[in-house]
Amino acid sequence: MPLKMPFVQLIPVARCRAEQGAFVELDGRELAVFYFAVPQRVVVIDNVCPHAGGNLSGGEVRDGVVTCPRHQWQFELSTGVCVGSPLAGVRRYPARIEDGWVWVDFGSADV
Repeated sequence: MPLKMPFVQLIPVARCRAEQGAFVELDGRELAVFYFAVPQRVVVIDNVCPHAGGNLSGGEVRDGVVTCPRHQWQFELSTGVCVGSPLAGVRRYPARIEDGWVWVDFGSADV
């Protein structure tokens, strides 16, 4: 049975801009954090596009999809799955907002 990891404090919500990515590096992991104001929530995914290493935190977000700025691969933020190929995707981590901070659970990633 896998060990359950606790949520860890990632970045202040104030550092996040609505519907834009924020780059965070923590313990050697490159992450993209996306904040949505209505309803208030955050999405945390691996920052590196699996296609050619693009920076997903710098990608455009529209209708819950982030587009990699390097070669325009698109990923559903709700699942981490690539829009053009369901066999490709990025890891998506459970995340929450608490006490003005983004918290993430690295032990329960999707994809």
